[in-house]
Amino acid sequence: MDTKVWMYLIYLTVSIGLTVWVARALARNGQVFLEEVFADERLARAVNSLLVVGFYLLNLGYVTVAMKHPGAVGSTSQAMEELSLKIGLVLLVLGALHFFNVFALGRYRRNRLRQLATHPPIAPIGRLPMPAAPAAAPPPR
Repeated sequence: MDTKVWMYLIYLTVSIGLTVWVARALARNGQVFLEEVFADERLARAVNSLLVVGFYLLNLGYVTVAMKHPGAVGSTSQAMEELSLKIGLVLLVLGALHFFNVFALGRYRRNRLRQLATHPPIAPIGRLPMPAAPAAAPPPR
């Protein structure tokens, strides 16, 4: 096989492996954060699943688009240099997607907490009966 084909195979293997590993780690560890942000476990699980699907689509889409190398790869060292550049870009995209998700969810959480703090409490519907006052002790003799 050609050096370029080997470079593509290694690139796909490493990039897809990194994407799957990061997505699983973020889904597993982000669940607690999402439960706090949304204050609803069921909604947090649904958002977590949607974030994972979006993460896969964006990152694997980028991996496949960035795979093409227009020039010839003459040597193994040139293939390694190109491979490191491509994998480095994949890692930067993974980091940027993670940062964006954490930033957006943190902002949503702050806004939700601010809304909860600005709403006045609900007026009481009724009153509890007053406890009976203790009987006065007879005066000492």
